[in-house]
Amino acid sequence: MSWRTVVISNSAKLDYRMGYLIVRNQDVVKIHISEISILMIETTSVSLTAALLCELTKKKIKVIFCDEKRNPSSELVPYYGSHDTSMKVRKQIAWSEDIKTSVWTEIVTEKIRKQAENLERWDKLEAQLLYEYITQIEFGDATNREGHAAKVYFNALFGLDFTRSAENSINAALNYGYSLLLSTCARETALNGYITQIGLFHDNIFNQFNLASDLMEPFRPIVDNLVKNMMPEKFEHDEKIEILRLLQKEVIIAGRRECVNNAMKIYCRSIFDALNDGDISLIKFYKDEL
Repeated sequence: MSWRTVVISNSAKLDYRMGYLIVRNQDVVKIHISEISILMIETTSVSLTAALLCELTKKKIKVIFCDEKRNPSSELVPYYGSHDTSMKVRKQIAWSEDIKTSVWTEIVTEKIRKQAENLERWDKLEAQLLYEYITQIEFGDATNREGHAAKVYFNALFGLDFTRSAENSINAALNYGYSLLLSTCARETALNGYITQIGLFHDNIFNQFNLASDLMEPFRPIVDNLVKNMMPEKFEHDEKIEILRLLQKEVIIAGRRECVNNAMKIYCRSIFDALNDGDISLIKFYKDEL
């Protein structure tokens, strides 16, 4: 099973040879492709061969490219992640509004529950208010308990003067972590043969990852808790590496320990099963023991 997160931070040439990723800069480093789960290209001073990109795609390795500010900006997503993609897309288009809304209601409920658990870890009394919001959730979250919970949650976790729109190191860390979750869900969507643009709740015509935006929601609190622990005064290379490690953090899902990266695979597939079978009991959410 792949397990390595490889980050390329300096100028280098990457190519593929006999099963290995070859990294050439001052030294030559070889990493077997089978060991790699994520390849993060953190600098724009990197060149890659087409042969390597093709092999990474075949092996379903997540490749994330960063911009000149070293922030994630794009990723490598295969056109055909599943042999029966055409059938999967037909099923996706046929998902009823009722089952989509039911699944979204479960996702929102679980997200708020995880937020409440985070607040409990930090001994915040506002956790009880979030638990009350869970009891008030209506079908499709018609009364927007998610939005109300978010305001209470972030103010309790990071302070009353905190806003998600401010430009600071905390928001930079949160956005970086969320982008990793989004790319992971987008990859799983494509690998399972579905279209990332067609979401359950998110339906922005300019968002090509609407479905991934839906799927990632319950995992956001993992990022929030990590950033709360870090409380970074700056957000640079070392802080980004710390955020990257969240994908290797262990959680409980389907009765066993899995790293977050694998847990997201199990979770996403369970969502697709629930949508196809019309049965929300098939959804598998993770449990965080922290």
